[in-house]
Amino acid sequence: MAQMTMVQALNLALAEAMREDPNVMIMGEDVGVDGGVFRVTDGLLQEFGPDRVVDTPLAEGAIAGTAIGLCFRGFRPVCEMQFEGFSFPAFHQIEGHARRYRNRTRGRYTCPMVIRMPYGGGIRAIEHHSDAPEALYAHQPGLKVVICSGPRNARALLRAAILDADPVIFFEPKALYRAFREEVPEQPETMPIGKGLVAREGKNVTLITYGAMVRPTLEAAEELHDEYNLDAQVLDLLSVSPLDHDLIQESVRKTGRAVVVHEAPRHCGLAAEIIARIVEDSLLYLEAPIKRVTGYDTIIPYFANEKTYLPDTGRIVKAAVETVRF
Repeated sequence: MAQMTMVQALNLALAEAMREDPNVMIMGEDVGVDGGVFRVTDGLLQEFGPDRVVDTPLAEGAIAGTAIGLCFRGFRPVCEMQFEGFSFPAFHQIEGHARRYRNRTRGRYTCPMVIRMPYGGGIRAIEHHSDAPEALYAHQPGLKVVICSGPRNARALLRAAILDADPVIFFEPKALYRAFREEVPEQPETMPIGKGLVAREGKNVTLITYGAMVRPTLEAAEELHDEYNLDAQVLDLLSVSPLDHDLIQESVRKTGRAVVVHEAPRHCGLAAEIIARIVEDSLLYLEAPIKRVTGYDTIIPYFANEKTYLPDTGRIVKAAVETVRF
């Protein structure tokens, strides 16, 4: 197995898919000559040529709309939005068309496209470059929404997204692009969309998270063990639409306590949906109220203040301890 960053693993997934299927193509601003803002598509233009790695105008609505049309001609386009904040000019095409075609045509047509978006905070970027709008996209029936958390699952999930018959929003936590390396198998690997995993076994409290928050949540679990003698079970959801409902319920029923962690704002965030599901199906297993550790209900601040906004190990540990001691 090779040690790879997330950027390298995503690049590998794209290259593999394009070699396996000539109908897979890449579209986006600066994805060709420059290899993408974060160099995820670096080298693909040289291997596959400008007909399959297409540098587009600065027009996100046109990128998404063109990709939808390409789907009906047999292509599997992978679109890149440079940052998640730039995806909203394309939202009409995504919401009004891409997600609806299976239903609109009663299953005769699907829209096998992927929209990749670097998302979230942690790199001290300017406005429109650090938001976490996953709840907005997860609220759209017909879309699948995937959020990778490391190089290996990034490669496997991107391959699965490209193979999927329906449109997939693929969020890439840009704080993790080069944060660490991980072993990635040489053989192509996929993971099922809609299935999470147990990132750490535990019995006292369930910590539910995804994306860039997986690492501080795992660090919090270690601190809970070392400082408080508590075993926290950590769930990495990997997909927020569909959610792995069974995984969540099984873990909460085992531990009787839960904390949900995400960097998006609290109000109407995914934690609310996760907690509602737990209350609906596992209320009688709970030993304490469920806590949320999230971003604040404000626009993510600039630069130095960004760290104050993002959930950290200390906030997660505090919430877990309060939950267990309730």
